[in-house]
Amino acid sequence: MGRGRAKAKQTKVARELKYSSPDTDYEALQRELANGGGFPLTSTLPSADDSDDDAEDDDDWSPSR
Repeated sequence: MGRGRAKAKQTKVARELKYSSPDTDYEALQRELANGGGFPLTSTLPSADDSDDDAEDDDDWSPSR
């Protein structure tokens, strides 16, 4: 018992977030996009040399019993 009010408030807040339309600052968005957005374009995936090292580590693994 006692959860009814808390759930009703959560439902109200969720509904407000879902259906509200906040004002978008298009100038700030344009500045962010013009500056590159802060996301690097290069990938940080491991190189082919790194994958060989991982294969060696897998050979040493054995299940503990």
